[in-house]
Amino acid sequence: MIQTLKLLLPALIPSWNFFDVIADSPRIEYTLLNAPEDGDGAWLEFRPRPERLPVPAMVGRLFWNAQWNETLFIISCAERLMETPTEHSQNEIFRRIAADLTEQPGAAWLRFRIALLSEREGAIEREIAFISAARPVASLSLP
Repeated sequence: MIQTLKLLLPALIPSWNFFDVIADSPRIEYTLLNAPEDGDGAWLEFRPRPERLPVPAMVGRLFWNAQWNETLFIISCAERLMETPTEHSQNEIFRRIAADLTEQPGAAWLRFRIALLSEREGAIEREIAFISAARPVASLSLP
């Protein structure tokens, strides 16, 4: 029994050294365009967090929250894109945004950007760290 508790305790009480570094928080925003050379349209936050969440929804999310897991994957792609840009990270972000847009018919081109949020002297600062090239929405789909 004691051996089982020794194995289980680290999972129940996380280490404070879990994160190597606390970095700026990336937010992914997207815009829809009629043509790739169009100026930037209105930028919308991709999967914004709700301001309030009812208690039953919070409890339900403890057991099942597939969309949030996918959102965490997309955020990790954005973090990797900031460290070492790869086509794979861009493709994954484009595909996930396009998949969410299937219910919203609109423009033919998609562009995303990564905004970094950080706290400095009690104020939230926002910096645009990356802006993608425009891609046709029709060519973006999940396999």
